[in-house]
Amino acid sequence: MAFYLVTGGSGFVGTLLVSRLLDEGHDVASIDLLPTSLSHPRLRATIGDIRDRATLDAIYATGTPDAVFHCAALLAHGSISTSDMMSHNVEGTRVLAQASAAAHVRKIVYLSSNCLWGRGFDRPVDLEQPEPCEAYGVSKLEGERVLAALGDRIETVAIRCPTIIDEGRLGLLAILFEFIADGNRVWLVGKGDNRYQFIYAADLLNAMIRAAHVPGSHVFGIGSDNVPTMAETFQHVIDGTGSRSRLAAVPKAPMIAAMKIAHHLRISPLGPYHYRMIASSFVFDTSRIKQVLGWQPTLTNGEMLLKAYRYYDSNRAEIAARADVSAHRQATKMGVIRVLKYIS
Repeated sequence: MAFYLVTGGSGFVGTLLVSRLLDEGHDVASIDLLPTSLSHPRLRATIGDIRDRATLDAIYATGTPDAVFHCAALLAHGSISTSDMMSHNVEGTRVLAQASAAAHVRKIVYLSSNCLWGRGFDRPVDLEQPEPCEAYGVSKLEGERVLAALGDRIETVAIRCPTIIDEGRLGLLAILFEFIADGNRVWLVGKGDNRYQFIYAADLLNAMIRAAHVPGSHVFGIGSDNVPTMAETFQHVIDGTGSRSRLAAVPKAPMIAAMKIAHHLRISPLGPYHYRMIASSFVFDTSRIKQVLGWQPTLTNGEMLLKAYRYYDSNRAEIAARADVSAHRQATKMGVIRVLKYIS
């Protein structure tokens, strides 16, 4: 059995990954700004900041991990400032890289993002020429560059992933789920004919664990296969729940303009990245990760989103009372979107 370090081990993906590694019989250390919900004799959980070199050195003093899974990141949610996000996501990655190199870690698997691109595409996206449009994407791209600068000292694998979906995944998705649960109209920007790729969390974990053992350094795009339109995806969830909700379209240009104004006024949780997800297409070319890792996705967009909705519907009261959990494990506040819900 192996020993692994998971940064961001109390977050949505981090918690799932730690649980998976423990179930497989491995020893795990984790570090996060928030306490973990997990307890296990083979888990050593640290509440700490990856920018604190002394904290990382203390973890490495207990043993050198076979690999580090770097999931820690501040998201562009709520009141988080751009400077804080850049500090955690870039400087934190730099400190982690330096501590890992000093401890002779063999491999770092970095959870990157499709936020490296600020526009949609009408074709499968390869991995060349990323162009982030907002601070989170910039921070993740800089994190990749920090790790790539390690050269031959540590092998690194960056997995660029779209929105991660599974039971318990909330955040902005909880807004959609509330509309469906309450039978409100679900609004499409334009015709809803854009195709936006998701990734099932269990499929992502499979890829991350495989990446920890693949020779060499790599950059991969990951995501589901057979991506339907957003209208088809939302309709799959509505049909699967028996909701009274109906899809309704609004003209794309004025809706995007209104979203930009609301974001500028800080009365909406939707930012530049979300404009693209709602209104344009983005599907990774996943041929490279399939070839190198022998990896395959298992769930479609509709299937994984329906799983996430059913969790939300069964735990709605408990979710509303949550505090001191990561952004993806609580419902994002609607802001001005609640007005749209009232008229739906």
